[in-house]
Amino acid sequence: MSRRKTERLLNLVICLLATRRPLSAEQIRQAVPGYDRDGDEAFQRMFERDKNELREIGIPIDVVRDPWEDEPGYRIERESYELPEITLEPDEAAVLGLAAQVWQRASLAEAASGALLKLRAGGVATDQPVGGSMGGSALELRVDTRDPAFPALWNAVRDRRVVRFDYRASGSETVRGRTVEPWGVVSRRGRWYLAGFDRDRDAPRAFRLSRITGQVTAVGRPGVVEVPADVDLRAMVAFPDEPSHERVAVVRVRQGTCEGLRRLARSVRAGGDGWDEAELVFSDAERLAGWMASLGSDVEVVGPPDAREAVICRLKGALA
Repeated sequence: MSRRKTERLLNLVICLLATRRPLSAEQIRQAVPGYDRDGDEAFQRMFERDKNELREIGIPIDVVRDPWEDEPGYRIERESYELPEITLEPDEAAVLGLAAQVWQRASLAEAASGALLKLRAGGVATDQPVGGSMGGSALELRVDTRDPAFPALWNAVRDRRVVRFDYRASGSETVRGRTVEPWGVVSRRGRWYLAGFDRDRDAPRAFRLSRITGQVTAVGRPGVVEVPADVDLRAMVAFPDEPSHERVAVVRVRQGTCEGLRRLARSVRAGGDGWDEAELVFSDAERLAGWMASLGSDVEVVGPPDAREAVICRLKGALA
């Protein structure tokens, strides 16, 4: 099934679940992305196929005929759609929680929010707030991985396709190109890693996503990467914690802002042009970058170069 069709079906389900009253075919056409660009006949054929496919997989779409309306209305009764109470063992719940994080950067979340926004703009009342989570109900597409390389690497793992990227090794400011056969993307202690076969080193390796700089480029055809049957991805990223080497970052801080940063700084001295200069002790450039990026335009990291570059990468990822 194509990505476009998947998005359209998902948004159709969201619309029919969220509405408080049955929607006409025309209202659905205007609300669900993927329908509004087609002609009348094409829309009717596509809408009929979509309804049939959803019903075939067990999603009940009710047809409501109002004697005061010319066209029938459609909706999904939540009681018929929702699953009965499910009890999960702790390990099963943990696996589902990790799997859910894959949707953190999914464009489906944006499309779904857009569909609900269209419904409200058209005067149709919905049960869920636009832009919020679908918490406690049918779907929940949320969370974020913050690492700009994550979407491209996840796609490469899914498509079994070789990737190439620039990588900065731990404790070094040198960036080198790597060509990797990706086996999986793994989370450990709040950080994401790519595990795979490094063609340049001719050996299995793990790469921390936050140290990947620039774009991740797919190389060659999909389907060429073979994941060894006995590979343990979690073991590949379970290396000993890196030693902590404290360093000092020089940060420009807008005057009158960032009181928390100022209290934690080793020193703060007055600067010019409405800025002060602070010195912060840190050991992990990526953690420092996350903090500095969250302060937005009120701070500017002057050095060291790897800390400054880490902040720039975070901001570029947020912009993308």
